[in-house]
Amino acid sequence: MKKAIVVGATGGTGAVVTEELISRGVKTIAFGRSRQKLERLAAQLGNPDRLSLAVGDAFRSRDIAAASEGADVLFHCANVPYNEMAGKLIPLGESVMEAADRRSLKVVAVDGIYPYGRRQADNVTEDHPKQPHTQKGKTRLAFERMLFSDRWSGVQTMIVRLPDYYGPTANQASYLGSTLEAIAVGKPAFFIIGNMRVPREFVYLPDAAKMIVELAGRDDAYGQNWHIPGAGVISGREIVRIARQASGHTKPVIPLGRIGLSLLGIFVPVMKEVVEMLYLTEEPLILSGEKYERLIGPIPATKFEEGIAATIRSLQNRS
Repeated sequence: MKKAIVVGATGGTGAVVTEELISRGVKTIAFGRSRQKLERLAAQLGNPDRLSLAVGDAFRSRDIAAASEGADVLFHCANVPYNEMAGKLIPLGESVMEAADRRSLKVVAVDGIYPYGRRQADNVTEDHPKQPHTQKGKTRLAFERMLFSDRWSGVQTMIVRLPDYYGPTANQASYLGSTLEAIAVGKPAFFIIGNMRVPREFVYLPDAAKMIVELAGRDDAYGQNWHIPGAGVISGREIVRIARQASGHTKPVIPLGRIGLSLLGIFVPVMKEVVEMLYLTEEPLILSGEKYERLIGPIPATKFEEGIAATIRSLQNRS
């Protein structure tokens, strides 16, 4: 991999993938809609010579293709809000794939665990049946089929699947982003992903970026799904305890269940859409990293105490 383009570079996963590529000496094009956000990202990375910025609309394949000149790998990190997923996810993916096909690029698409539906094993491997029972899960499965379609004869594609994540770049579009942002500055917070007692899997985004970029450099990793597992499981109570300790603030954190999310959804539409995914907070799905370990080696796994504290410090420095 000599040169890469990151579509959605200012988002939670896009920013850490961009940083990881730069740290490895890969020439990188950061592609996004906002010049201001792209320049802010560049400043945070120290404005490295290996980074170039490209402003464009990811829904226009010609914008991506024009920005991709000279690249050999495209990281598809762009996403759409929950409440727009059904109508926009596939068109966004098709735009990315059309551009990649035109440029004969390899594509690394970042996705989640929704296509699996309810878990059928304690440790879910990449071979786990995909039987989604939610609309978002069905949309995501259609997204996968589109990515691997034989329509794109000039593209090699892989999908990397992350559980819920956290980290300095995780914004309010992520489950934990808004919670940790509020704790960092001493404001009351909502915990929007169900009860705080059941342990669930979370991955620290800088760890995820290391795994994603490592896979992207392996020719034999394409044409497949890959899991990007976290450091283990942790309850919401423990997340909040560590975050409060790191921030020095102890304002209340209120868990939101079905009723709370539905009421909040009256004012914030995306929250209403979270309700159908609450099954994952009741029956957590844990990703197996066995396949990654066989091909690559040990999984980067920052301890929650370290990762959450580093996230809080970063958010405080930014505020």
